[in-house]
Amino acid sequence: MKDVYLLSGFLGSGKTSMLTDLIRQLKEKGLKPAVIMNELGKLPFDSQAVEKDIPLKEMLEGCICCSGAEKTEAQIQSLLADYDFDVLVIETTGAAHPVEALDAVYSPLFADQLHVKGIVTVADAKLWLDRATLTPQVRTLFMEQIRHAHLLLANKMDLLTAAEQAQVVYELQGFNPHAMIIQTTNGRVPLSLLERLTATVGRTQEVVKTPIASMQLGSRLIVFQDVSFTQEQFEEWIRALPDTVYRMKGYVPIEGIRNPMLFQYAYGMVQWLPEYVKMPAQLVVIGENIQALSIIGES
Repeated sequence: MKDVYLLSGFLGSGKTSMLTDLIRQLKEKGLKPAVIMNELGKLPFDSQAVEKDIPLKEMLEGCICCSGAEKTEAQIQSLLADYDFDVLVIETTGAAHPVEALDAVYSPLFADQLHVKGIVTVADAKLWLDRATLTPQVRTLFMEQIRHAHLLLANKMDLLTAAEQAQVVYELQGFNPHAMIIQTTNGRVPLSLLERLTATVGRTQEVVKTPIASMQLGSRLIVFQDVSFTQEQFEEWIRALPDTVYRMKGYVPIEGIRNPMLFQYAYGMVQWLPEYVKMPAQLVVIGENIQALSIIGES
């Protein structure tokens, strides 16, 4: 299993500074990092910060969470096939929503090869204090990135007074009580703290023992063995799920159909597509507190 860190944060928050320092720490520990870097423009300005000896995949002119989702999957498959690495770091654009970005990372084709440690959001502490000046749409995205973090970096604290620093930490903790919050300058965080994150829940064929009580957003890999359903049965289970389940994608065994069907779910919308190659019957679920879900087919 290869560890994956998803770096989130608003434009100019300090994600790239954190990335370069994280790479340094990984190499000092003898671990081999690989990087996927997403940028909105045509030129890879941020990727120039990544050393030449590190496997790097760039996605330009697009958001990892929109049309880039399939490209991200292809980039991860390419890295897994062509490079020897221990840790994958994915830096999203400042315009990426954490749920969408996390969804782009998962594929039932390689979900059992990756261990998503969590979403690390770099928050500009000064911008947090000035968030009322942002447009409603921008402010919503800024706060969503913070709300879904597993680890929250209150960055640029050196620009604030002691009283402002205390205010930022107090307000962020109230807004996202599930995240560990640390105060940083230049996005520097000890690797030991990152390694303590656990956002991925194990396969449901085993007893789920991984506690994520301190986490909001997580994933769960469901493996279907020796079971099949009708589409109606499966969709009835879907309708009974809480609204804290945001995304599902994978391959579901359907009675009377030779190969498991490609299934996708997003915010109440369901899509089924025939699959002409026999794919592994497994499904990735993304949401909050998903370890408590009752899974169809389980006794």
